[in-house]
Amino acid sequence: MANIIDVSATLRTAVGTGAVNRLRKAGSIPAVVYGKGRDNQNIQVDTKTFTKVIFGSASDNILVNLQIDGAKQLALVQEVQHDHLKGGITHVDFHAIKEDEEIHAAIPVVLLGEAAGAKFGGMLELLLHNLEVRCLPKDLPEKITVDISHLNVGEGVHISDLKLPEGVRAKLDGHVIVAHVEKPKVEEAAPAAAAADAKADPKAAGKAAPAAKAAAPAAKK
Repeated sequence: MANIIDVSATLRTAVGTGAVNRLRKAGSIPAVVYGKGRDNQNIQVDTKTFTKVIFGSASDNILVNLQIDGAKQLALVQEVQHDHLKGGITHVDFHAIKEDEEIHAAIPVVLLGEAAGAKFGGMLELLLHNLEVRCLPKDLPEKITVDISHLNVGEGVHISDLKLPEGVRAKLDGHVIVAHVEKPKVEEAAPAAAAADAKADPKAAGKAAPAAKAAAPAAKK
């Protein structure tokens, strides 16, 4: 079940650089609500309250119930702009959605346990850091956990192996690999190393060849 946070907001008439700067100094963040089949709506939210919402969330996909002058609007926090010099949030985009409208989101993949193959020199590699999913807003998960403790060398976990929460579907094909355990790398044999040295220093290789020929007759004696 998704965590939906209530956020109070008010309609905003202030537009333009000067107006929004004054708005920020007064302790509010300018924002826009947009969505399919509706006009964009300029709003403002309290800076301290919304900052707590952003930094207190365990997920990058934040669902909010916007309370806009008494009217409710379910929305997804689409983009948060920051002032990288002074710090703080400068603007927010909200994507208005409906409770019965399927949404798309990228959910972080979290690995659980230690791969069995690691004991034999295998190297675990996570190939899919985020999983693209489809679901209703109420079913939006914060993360997708994957148990990799059973993986031996040469084995992997595919999307079809994942136990996704009820109502959540992956957008990618089930054959896509999420994580796997690579085989240990075998060190190159000595002749291969010698060949590499010869290639790096052709003059040394040229000197070694006559010396080898001179040594051959001496060995026959």
